[in-house]
Amino acid sequence: MNETPVETLREKANAEALARIVGAEPVLTGVAAAGDVVPGMTPTTILTSGAPLEWPEYTGGQRRAILYGAVYEGLAGTVEDAEAKLDRGEIQVRATQQHDCIGSVAGIYTASMPVFVVRDDAHGNVAFCNFYEGKSRFRLNYGSYDREVADGLRWLETTMAPVLAECLAAGPVPLKPLMARALRLGDELHSRNTAATLLLQRELTPRLFDLAVTAEWRTRVEEVMDFFQANDYAFLRLGMAAAKATADAAHGVEHSSLITGMAINCREFAIRVSGLGDEWFRGGHPELQGRFFDGFTEADAEWIGGESCVTETVGLGGMAQACAPSLMNYQGGSFEAMLANNEAMYSITLSEHPEYRIPAFDFRGTPVGIDLHAVVSTGRTPLIDGGLAGRSGGQIGAGVLRPRIDAFTAAAAAYAERHPASVVF
Repeated sequence: MNETPVETLREKANAEALARIVGAEPVLTGVAAAGDVVPGMTPTTILTSGAPLEWPEYTGGQRRAILYGAVYEGLAGTVEDAEAKLDRGEIQVRATQQHDCIGSVAGIYTASMPVFVVRDDAHGNVAFCNFYEGKSRFRLNYGSYDREVADGLRWLETTMAPVLAECLAAGPVPLKPLMARALRLGDELHSRNTAATLLLQRELTPRLFDLAVTAEWRTRVEEVMDFFQANDYAFLRLGMAAAKATADAAHGVEHSSLITGMAINCREFAIRVSGLGDEWFRGGHPELQGRFFDGFTEADAEWIGGESCVTETVGLGGMAQACAPSLMNYQGGSFEAMLANNEAMYSITLSEHPEYRIPAFDFRGTPVGIDLHAVVSTGRTPLIDGGLAGRSGGQIGAGVLRPRIDAFTAAAAAYAERHPASVVF
């Protein structure tokens, strides 16, 4: 019999998981209704962000968003009717992560809503994300719902989705080269997506022109192009799907201590670890340092979910914050602080991304491969960029989120229990 130190096994497993992250090739392959392509999605299923909870555990704006989703989908006539049906189990709530999806803020998915379909060509797995709703701060994923919100969602379903689906019938769109270039043009691909949105629009423009052969299609195409022009965040959901597909490719490597998921719901922040199966390790909500829109303060903020921090797990977002100095105008802080915060992330990651690079660091690769043990040993948690939701609905600001250490220490304890100091063969 031979004993192999768990540290040796962990190093080998982490090398494998890291290779999967940096070797992933996310490609946009299609657009379809969630009910047609998302595994396990049914007409009465609503998906929401964060580690899974039972329906009675959802509170505040996240609970309202779920109810509004049921009304939008026609599963209930009123919020009260939706609540009664959810209580009886006639409508089911599931976590996005249980269905290969990723959710922005509350992350509401219903069966009729369109989703981007992103495949990692290197490993074959697929991830999904629904569409950005538009620049209004009142959106369903931020816990708001009225006629304007409903009309915007319906436009995505009946106009934008069919147009993009037809565009993609001409062939897939590789996302990784586009994302790497966007970093060089001032995005960090979480809280700033301006360059990526413009690059995507440029990629799709010839296909859009090819569609505009009749008056009806020309009108649709013009509306979609106007949406891209008006919404710098249109690419965010594609970046999230690409990051989800990338992180999923690295999940499930026995003995790996790489973080392959971070998620927020109304009750907690949670992480998953490549070598610890499908369990989510939960802790308190992050600390936030933000800039609030006029008339709002931190007292008005509410946690209603969020999984866009998946971008940080693959070397984007807060891991590339130094790429995007214009974020100072959006979420506060100074460029000097952004540089220092970003540089500190190298101490909790295993490597530098070979293709995602930071001009301000002489094109050094972004820190990638968040290591559970490095987080716990340093006491330094991942830097997350993000939007801030309000108690009365809508977005009220943006800022930097600092997860507390408790979710990481819980995962470290589970890792130690599952993987003793040495393994006998």
